[in-house]
Amino acid sequence: MSDCEEESACCGGPGYASPLSAMRSGARETLVYIPCIIPPSRRNVEPDYLVTVDVDPKSPTYCKVIHRLHMPNVADELHHSGWNACSSCHDDPSRSRNRLILPSVNSNRIYVVDTGTDQRKPQLDTSIEPWEMTEKCGMSAPHTTHCLGSGDIMISCMGDPKGDAKGGFVLIDGKSFTIKKKWERESIEFGYDFWYQPYHNVMISTEWGSPKAFRSGFNPDHVKQGLYGQCLNVWDWQKHERIQRIDLGDEGLIPLEIRFLHDPEATEGFVGCALSSNVFRFWRKPDGVWDAEKVIDIPSKKVQNWALPDMPGLITDILLSLDDRFIYFSNWIHGDIRQYDITDRRNPKLVGQVWLGGSIQKGGKVKVTEDKELTRQPEPVYVKGRLVRGGPQMIQLSLDGKRLYVTSSLFSSWDQQFYPELITEGSQLFQIDVDTVNGGMTLNKNFLVDFGDEPNGPVMAHEVRYPGGDCSSDIWLASTVGKNKL
Repeated sequence: MSDCEEESACCGGPGYASPLSAMRSGARETLVYIPCIIPPSRRNVEPDYLVTVDVDPKSPTYCKVIHRLHMPNVADELHHSGWNACSSCHDDPSRSRNRLILPSVNSNRIYVVDTGTDQRKPQLDTSIEPWEMTEKCGMSAPHTTHCLGSGDIMISCMGDPKGDAKGGFVLIDGKSFTIKKKWERESIEFGYDFWYQPYHNVMISTEWGSPKAFRSGFNPDHVKQGLYGQCLNVWDWQKHERIQRIDLGDEGLIPLEIRFLHDPEATEGFVGCALSSNVFRFWRKPDGVWDAEKVIDIPSKKVQNWALPDMPGLITDILLSLDDRFIYFSNWIHGDIRQYDITDRRNPKLVGQVWLGGSIQKGGKVKVTEDKELTRQPEPVYVKGRLVRGGPQMIQLSLDGKRLYVTSSLFSSWDQQFYPELITEGSQLFQIDVDTVNGGMTLNKNFLVDFGDEPNGPVMAHEVRYPGGDCSSDIWLASTVGKNKL
């Protein structure tokens, strides 16, 4: 039984009745979809593509790329992905999770991929072209995709047609896959990720930076020039208006991935701030005003032979387990993945840590001269006889919370700047085993997909998605959980 067949067998519409239902009864993932980005030297002649990877331990093609869907255009820079339908449509049996949405950060194009006809061999359905983004919405650099309970699809955007900073959202019809309109009444300064909680009539969005800035790599001067964000934007979900802007200050530079608790009635969550390498908790106060406080701090390391004298961890991805017990995040530059118990929301407790490459591993060019956490630099890591390249970046947790998948590519220009070996040798996919009872993580030394072995040369693999949904794609509405809430 496939992931989607399992899903439809136990549910009326797509997804699951509640987060805990997904965690307890969801099918184990057997396939994953990952966008693969062509290195700069080949990007104008070869298109990016979507791979299907077999992750079923019982399969003869376990840990193998079993299908490649090449896009029809070049220089797209595929990045994140999302679904046409998820658990927000659980009470609608007419909806089906059968289209993967693939926004392209550099070309401003949006692909719609058919995963329902043959899960193992997805095919391109249609696309939204850059001119449509410009003429209908005046937006560019599409990023995060979320399906809505209405059946529509919403995608955050980070720029205007010229590539200057501009935050907004594109609303797409979930059946015709055409642009309906801009979601917001007025655009804002920056865009990136977002999460909505209709029960409380709220959505919160985050800020990366100006496409003109981040597309060319990271320049510290651009931060000083105000080309990167440091705020959370609180929206009235029904009125489509920003009602509050929370400035996180110097300790909240470049807030990226944001996660409300999965409980649809929750009024709190967490956001990872990349450059300042902190995790903030946000919450609604009794007076209805939203606030944020730093709850996790990753100290910078004093280093030599690196771009700056102080090396940040660079938190680039965070996830919450479906039972809202653990938070996971990656420090792309330092090279570790961390697991915290967040039972006490204001005082997360570190319970697991795995080193997976990074810039400070022993034997590299970087020398750490002062470290508030470690007494020595981490040893290089090998999996199936191969050196781990780059640092841990995108992470995806299995529904049952027992397996964490990790890729190492962030964005092609940033990869080239910080980990040039990813450009020349390709990125990799790893799996980490998770202790869901006591906390703790262990690298699975028998699991590796090396994208340096691709037929036409190395590529950079980015975000991981399961055909049956996951903890960063699915949002639950209070109306769909109801009495089914476990």
